[in-house]
Amino acid sequence: MGGCFSKTKPVEVKVELSLLEKEKEVDGLSPNGKASPFADCRPNGALGHGSDEDSTALPLYHKPRDYVEVSVCHVKDLENGQMREVDLGSGKALLIKEHGEFAAMGHKCPHYGAPLVKGVLSKGHVRCPWHGACFNIATGDIEDFPGLDSLPTFQHRIDLRFYLISKCLQALQLQKRSKPMARCSAVINSNTGFSHVLIIGSGPAGLVCAETLRQEGFTDRIVMCTMDRHPPYDRPKLSKSLESTAEQLRLRSMSFLQDHDIELLTEKEAVAIDVKTRSVTFEDGLRMEYRKLFIATGSKPKAITYKGKDVRNVFHLRTPEDANSIAQLANNKNAVIIGTSFVGMEVVAALTDKAHSVSVIGMETVPFKKALGEKLGKSIMKVETHIYTHTHIHLKEVALKSGKVLRADVCVICAGSVPATGFVKQSGIHMDSRGFITVNKMMQTNAEGVFAGGDVVIFPFPPRNNKKVNIPHWQMAHVHGRVAALSMMGRAAEIKTVPYFWSAMFGKTIRYAGYGEGFDDVIIQGDLDELRFVAFYTRSEEVVAVASMNYDPIVSRVAEVLGSGKTIKKRDVETGDISWLIDKGS
Repeated sequence: MGGCFSKTKPVEVKVELSLLEKEKEVDGLSPNGKASPFADCRPNGALGHGSDEDSTALPLYHKPRDYVEVSVCHVKDLENGQMREVDLGSGKALLIKEHGEFAAMGHKCPHYGAPLVKGVLSKGHVRCPWHGACFNIATGDIEDFPGLDSLPTFQHRIDLRFYLISKCLQALQLQKRSKPMARCSAVINSNTGFSHVLIIGSGPAGLVCAETLRQEGFTDRIVMCTMDRHPPYDRPKLSKSLESTAEQLRLRSMSFLQDHDIELLTEKEAVAIDVKTRSVTFEDGLRMEYRKLFIATGSKPKAITYKGKDVRNVFHLRTPEDANSIAQLANNKNAVIIGTSFVGMEVVAALTDKAHSVSVIGMETVPFKKALGEKLGKSIMKVETHIYTHTHIHLKEVALKSGKVLRADVCVICAGSVPATGFVKQSGIHMDSRGFITVNKMMQTNAEGVFAGGDVVIFPFPPRNNKKVNIPHWQMAHVHGRVAALSMMGRAAEIKTVPYFWSAMFGKTIRYAGYGEGFDDVIIQGDLDELRFVAFYTRSEEVVAVASMNYDPIVSRVAEVLGSGKTIKKRDVETGDISWLIDKGS
């Protein structure tokens, strides 16, 4: 130590870990036979954060070999507002000091494993630098999405030395935990055509709705129906990692769902809803009655007209099997991608190193122009792909209006999407002319007991004076699922989040937060040529959204500012000095 610490006896920060034994030993005794000072502590540092079986404290001391004690830093090395990642040998932890108080929890975001030490610490939570998920530093609970799991926390006390106490090494190594969930107490035959809560769709909205109900103590039956043949999986990865299997993309296993009494019915397509009898009819003839219904069927590919609809080398990317087939057929072959959406360009990027050639057909010569602006669209797409104006498709080739013919061993149609709400049309549930279901701030429809969320809805968005909007983001669907679940249980909850979106292609990731529809100017800081920039989207004189590449955690920091209810003025970002958004403690 140097400076002001040179004459002071070092005060160490130590981490003490205890292994989880199969059999618990004497109640909280230390090696000298005296009661442990931690005997009354709960797992994760707070009451009610363990499972029912873990509701009492795990005895701190077992045997000397059960401990790992590591000195990690001087206690004064951690300043207010600072985070530090420390290696404990068997895993890592994140040390945090905010407002003079210390905390310690898992160091990786459970969503995609982002290092939280590079995130944003503010007002009792840490926001992930990659995708914006938030975790309470006292409890480790996930407070904003995306992601399903929370973080383990490690108990601590300060007495000359600063200790962290872990319940078990498994928590340190896994870096995630699930919130405790209730079990179903209703005695109902699984063949019974009635469910207290019926969920149509197994995407993030449906899954979060089901898990939130259980986390909040709901003990009646929950049935989740899906057209997919697989348990819930990470659909955004399909276009980024074409060779990934359903198992590799899995969000929750069947055993997890069964352990928490969430019944999953696969390959079930809803064809009609009767709000009077409170029932849903499925294509295979199954009819289920409900007390509460949650519609979260997501979107489906927009149909385009072409010849040979039954050909095997033309795909809409919808399932893991679609992705795997595209990757296999495109290997050293000629691929044609129709559509310059984010999904379409992610597929282009995924095939660039696999296919002999990749051609892109789109209505715009600059991808993402509407969402990101022309300058960013041109900058991001610095890749040797040819973009053409589209027409119709044949079995072995794509013919353009210009007369040019593109060889097509495999063709992927990514020409946009529409809400998968065809089965809702005759139900009396209100929809707009585009097929989106109208909901209020509680995710309720006009039909009693019917809720909806995710890509299929338009909902009142507070930052735009409750204008009804559709935000088809993976993160936003999580939020809808939670709000709907709480509303079903009579617990008022509103949408309090900043929309967050990301796209990965050609080894680069673009992050986006806010709601930029209708932006009238883009203020760019950084270097577009080097693909290291931040772009602020303004509407009138106010920043409404931000996008960045290689500029973390700027997007999460802006999301934190906007999420607190503050506004960022256009003049604040025009100067070129955005240190106030980057510096610690801003």
